[in-house]
Amino acid sequence: MKQAVMTAPGRIEFRDVPAPTPGAGEVLLRIKRIGVCGSDVHVYHGRHPYTSYPVVQGHEFSAVVEDPGGSGLAAGSRVTALPQVTCGRCPPCRRGDDHICDALKVEGFQAPGVAQELFAVPAERVVPLPESFSLEQGALVEPAAVAVHAVARAGVVAGRNVAVMGAGPIGNLVAQAARAAGARVLAGDLSGYRLDVARRCGIGHVFNAGETSLGAAVAEAFGEAGLDVGFDCAGATASVGALVETVGKGGRIVVVAVFGCRPEVDLGLVQDRELTIAGTLMYRREDYERAIEAVAAGRIVTDPLISRHFAFDDYAAAYRFIDAAGDQAMKVFIDL
Repeated sequence: MKQAVMTAPGRIEFRDVPAPTPGAGEVLLRIKRIGVCGSDVHVYHGRHPYTSYPVVQGHEFSAVVEDPGGSGLAAGSRVTALPQVTCGRCPPCRRGDDHICDALKVEGFQAPGVAQELFAVPAERVVPLPESFSLEQGALVEPAAVAVHAVARAGVVAGRNVAVMGAGPIGNLVAQAARAAGARVLAGDLSGYRLDVARRCGIGHVFNAGETSLGAAVAEAFGEAGLDVGFDCAGATASVGALVETVGKGGRIVVVAVFGCRPEVDLGLVQDRELTIAGTLMYRREDYERAIEAVAAGRIVTDPLISRHFAFDDYAAAYRFIDAAGDQAMKVFIDL
């Protein structure tokens, strides 16, 4: 079978390797769509701190069951799978938080990913998809699960005023997940294109953070009620700083973005206003299941996020397109 291997930053080689033989308790999948995410782009540019080369990429994907083994899954059915490889023994794993396993490895980064025609995965990590799902929707379950988990980290958001800083694919999905959970949502970004995509996804309040302050945008969107919860999906000192300055007393800020630098945050305001700052990492299986339910019900809209498809043989061209398109690239797919 054909496999794509990133041998060094910016260099992808295709190799003909033996197809995997599924072991006991494993399911053999035929990969159909792979989504390219921001972390993948960091690997392409050699800027991911926890990935070495060579690496087989691919962690957000849809597939069909090639060989169900003894899983009870139907051959040919559409599925995806969680990409976390965990130890099962550390304190987080033992208490049910295996998504923050002390020895966590993620396929496509510290473990081989799905950038190949066939992939064997433990049956317990396989997640069935509705037959009504497109292959693109299936590949978007992973980032949607990131968003669902992030919103859960904020506690109850129904009826509350929420701001999402950053309207790229993850920020967009966080905004949609918060709206699906009953929040009133404001999304900010420096990109007019991404704000337009947010509007097409049904986010009613958006603002350009290069032209309007978060405080002014909150006042216009929510009036005197102010801001209850903020999500930082931009990963910049300015964005998280604006949230600390604007979220109301007793409010909550969830850090979703991966920061490439150490931001300066006014902890005096955090203390004085009794703000809570929470981190969020990846997802649990139930987040996948809730994301699937939200997409199937139309509470999370995916079509406006799709930017471009590339054939498997053109894997490197997908990265060149993302670099050239800049903020106009949302979700790019590799088709097998």
